[in-house]
Amino acid sequence: MDMIHVRAVSPPDLTDRTMALLGAEPCVLNLVLQPGSVRNPDGDAIECDVLTGAANEVLRGLRNLGIDRRGSLVLDPVDMAFSERAARAGAEELGPRARAPVWEQVEARLRSEGRYPPSFYLFLVIAGLIAAAGIITNSQILIVAAMVVGPEYGAVTSVALGIDRRSWTRVRRGLMALLVGFLLAIAATFLFGVVVRGFDLQPKVFELGIRPVSNLIDTPNFFSVVVAVLAGIVGIVSLTEARTSALLGVFISVTTIPAGADIGVSCAFGAREEAWGSLLQLLLNIVILILVGTGTLKCQRAIWRRVGERRHQRAGRGSAQD
Repeated sequence: MDMIHVRAVSPPDLTDRTMALLGAEPCVLNLVLQPGSVRNPDGDAIECDVLTGAANEVLRGLRNLGIDRRGSLVLDPVDMAFSERAARAGAEELGPRARAPVWEQVEARLRSEGRYPPSFYLFLVIAGLIAAAGIITNSQILIVAAMVVGPEYGAVTSVALGIDRRSWTRVRRGLMALLVGFLLAIAATFLFGVVVRGFDLQPKVFELGIRPVSNLIDTPNFFSVVVAVLAGIVGIVSLTEARTSALLGVFISVTTIPAGADIGVSCAFGAREEAWGSLLQLLLNIVILILVGTGTLKCQRAIWRRVGERRHQRAGRGSAQD
């Protein structure tokens, strides 16, 4: 049974209400109170384990009390638990909600992607150069490697969260990071292409216009839209459920880094039509990923909210019949 460990620091005047809230929830287990044991912030230490399906309601209740503002809340994932009582409570109280995402954790993961240190731009430039080498040598392996290295999907999901939460500062920061990052990557790949062309290092087949990898990137079509839509859905779902293997599949399915690299390479070799096609591919993928990501977040919230409401309605009918 999945659960999280909650550590809270409660001001003394809120402790009774906090303990009452936690004690009344059957999906809260191993509840511990240590009065006056915490410093910075000063208060009472409260710890418990909460089944993930009930975590959203429990955390909402704690935040409504003001524990996060006047004290603190810390969530830790529980990797393994052996408890017959927890399994029974999950089966009886939660039903389909047992697998519900803990939205505080989901948003924390998405917010962490909204930080753009120098390494973000460095990885974007390096990924662009790897993709440029793959385009010039017609190497699909290098293109896949560049997709995996590229960090841009984190910025995309941060923008989607900003739109969902109407945090326009987050949206602006994410879009600016994408703009600056891709401009740097395009500039780096352009200089790389100029060097390759200046020293005549490009393979003969590339010079003759036989460029299957580049043609695949700079020709957006119906299938580009389909893949971007599906990748956007899978990406957000994998983040909400912490499925890293599925998220890796998203990295190697969307044509963002390769498109940015192809803009620079095409400009270096004087192929303007290919550059415009790659620019369209890049914009198409980023816009679709952001829109689909935002829509998927909203849909997931609505679906799980509906599941919770149905569960409460059934529980209410059962209590009325008793």
